[in-house]
Amino acid sequence: MSSVEIPAGLKELLQGYTVEVLRREPPDLVEFAVQHFTRILEGQKKSRGAKKRGTRAARKGVTFDAVSNKPKQVDEEEEEDTVKSTTSKYNRRVSVCAEAYNPDDEEDDEAEPRIVHPKTDVQRRRLQDACRDILLFKTLEQEQFSEVLDGMFEVLVKPQEHIIDQGADGDNFYVIEKGVYDIHVQKGGVSVCVGKYDNKGSFGELALMYNTPRAATIIATQEGALWGLDRATFHRLIVRNNAKKRRTYEAFIECVPLLKSLELSERMKLVDVVGARAFKDGERLITQGEDADCFYIVESGEVKITITSRTKAGPQDEVEVARCSRGQYFGELALVTNKPRAASVYAVGETRCLVIDIQAFERLLGPCMDIMKRNISQYEEQRAALFDSSVETPRDVLLK
Repeated sequence: MSSVEIPAGLKELLQGYTVEVLRREPPDLVEFAVQHFTRILEGQKKSRGAKKRGTRAARKGVTFDAVSNKPKQVDEEEEEDTVKSTTSKYNRRVSVCAEAYNPDDEEDDEAEPRIVHPKTDVQRRRLQDACRDILLFKTLEQEQFSEVLDGMFEVLVKPQEHIIDQGADGDNFYVIEKGVYDIHVQKGGVSVCVGKYDNKGSFGELALMYNTPRAATIIATQEGALWGLDRATFHRLIVRNNAKKRRTYEAFIECVPLLKSLELSERMKLVDVVGARAFKDGERLITQGEDADCFYIVESGEVKITITSRTKAGPQDEVEVARCSRGQYFGELALVTNKPRAASVYAVGETRCLVIDIQAFERLLGPCMDIMKRNISQYEEQRAALFDSSVETPRDVLLK
C-alpha cells in the first residue's frame, strides 16, 4: 500500500471548520462550508496585501492598559507596570475571525519582535510552577519554553470577572495559577455552566489555533491569578512549533516497525502528543525498580539496556543485555505489565529520543499491544539465558 502524504495545513483547516460547525450548528453543511472557506480565502488575500504594504507590525503583540483608554507605546514605563502585574482588563484586539494564519509560512519570522514582560524571580518561579503540566508546552525545546515564559504576563482577576466571552475574538491564551473559573456556553439563548477549572489548567487556545470566535465564556468565581500569552507570540512559538514537529516526526514514525500497524489517523494523533528529549553520553534514562511513566523511541544515537542481578548476598554488578538504535523502542515492558522498570537504560554518546507519556501510550498504542506482548516473551528468554539458576533474575524479583 502506497503511503499518502497529507498536505501541510490540511488538518488545521478541517479542524477549524469542524469547531465552527459544532459551535453554530448550521442546517446546511455544504453552504456553511462555502461561506466558511470563502472567509478564510478573503482573509488570506487581505493578509498578503498587508504584508506588501508593510503593515504587519500593526498587529505585533498585545498590550494592556490600567485605566486610560489612550494607546500605549511599549516603553520602559509599561515594562515597569508589567513587573507589578495588572488587576484590570487588558486591551482587546480587533476582529480576527477571518484572519488567516499558516504555521508553515516562515516568512519574516526573524523580523518579528520578541515580546518580553519583565518578571521578578518570585513571579517567574510561580509561572514555571503553573506551566509545569500544560500539555501545549511539553513539546517545546527548553529555549522555546523560556521564550514563552518571557512573553507571558500576569493577570489578577476579581470575582464574577469575565476572562473571555463566547463569540468574541481570541486575543490571549491563559494559564491558571490559582482560582476557580466557571465555563459557560449559550444553549437555546440561555447561559449554561458546563464545567469549571479548579486552580489549574489552561484555556483559550482553540480560538487562536483555528482562527475562530471563542467557544465559551469563562467567569472567575473568586479572586485569582492567570498568566496570559498574546496571540502573536502564541502563533510564533506554539502553533509554528507544532507544525514543525509534525513535519519532522510524521516521516520518522512511519518508518518505526512497531507503529506500522497504526492507521494513518492514529499516527497523526501520536505525532501531536509525542515529545523529544536529548541525552548526554552516559546519562541514565530509566532506572531499574522505579515506576514507569513513559515510553521511548530512539530518534538518533544509541542506548544500552542493563540489568542488575540479585543474589542472596545482595545486588551484583550491572550486566548489559541489549542496545537500541534509531527506530527501536524501549520502556514498554513496565507499561504493559504495570510493574516497576525491569532494567536501567543509559545513553551511548549523544542520543535523542521521542517520549510518549503513559496516558498517550494507553490511549493511542492499543493496536500495537500484541506486538509488544510477543516481544516481552523474547525478553524473558534472553534474561533466562543471561542468569543461571543460582541468581535471581529481575522477573523473579518482580514476581515476589
